[in-house]
Amino acid sequence: MPVMESRRGGANQRTRRKTLLDGNIAFQVTEAYKNLRTNLTFALSTKSNRIFAVSSSLASEGKSTVAANIAITLAQTDSKVLLMDCDLRKPVQHKIFKIKNNTKGLSTLMGGIHSFKEVVNEKVIPNLDVVTCGPIPPNPSEMLASDNMKVLLEELGRYYDYVILDTPPINIVTDALTLASNIAGILLIAKQGQSTYDALGEAIESIKLANGSLLGVVVSNVQVTGGKYNYRYKYKYKYNYSYGVQSAPKEE
Repeated sequence: MPVMESRRGGANQRTRRKTLLDGNIAFQVTEAYKNLRTNLTFALSTKSNRIFAVSSSLASEGKSTVAANIAITLAQTDSKVLLMDCDLRKPVQHKIFKIKNNTKGLSTLMGGIHSFKEVVNEKVIPNLDVVTCGPIPPNPSEMLASDNMKVLLEELGRYYDYVILDTPPINIVTDALTLASNIAGILLIAKQGQSTYDALGEAIESIKLANGSLLGVVVSNVQVTGGKYNYRYKYKYKYNYSYGVQSAPKEE
């Protein structure tokens, strides 16, 4: 169920964090996210909730930008959407949406210091609320695995149409996997030219061992040349996972 996101080669960090709310976004990129939104909607239609994590195998593969853009595209359908920065080690959603993050957020909510009403940034855009990480806690894995987090997700699932969790890379820390039993699944982000088959396969195996559900794989930073571009690419892992990948033309 993956969709490739088109990017210009040699982009700097600022460009990689560009969202659909910024100017000069190519039509093909917008359409790729709409395609991803459709695929996600179908994938989640058979699940008990619409809470899912966005993660990657390793760092700097574009997961946070993709998570932000998925949240934006879902909100554009008039669905009530919450994006939570659950990367309690290296959060970036506050930078993407230009929100203050120094005194409160998910960490202070889990620590009982603030209420959800106090930490949520309502209507960052119409229909989209954002909860930032807050101060970096000393025990991020334990916070995400806590009963408090489980109860919070259950309550949020009743209020929001979609809850998106931006989580740390799976092959580096286990944070995303501790949430597996409480969410519909995990969407993996890979980066063309950087992600490896071995790293992606290790992440997929970890999700399977945690009894989690893999919703699909999104390949970012895809570079294509000229004309209409459409092909099928097969990635087969030893557990017979098989993914067809669609690509949009290069952003001009």
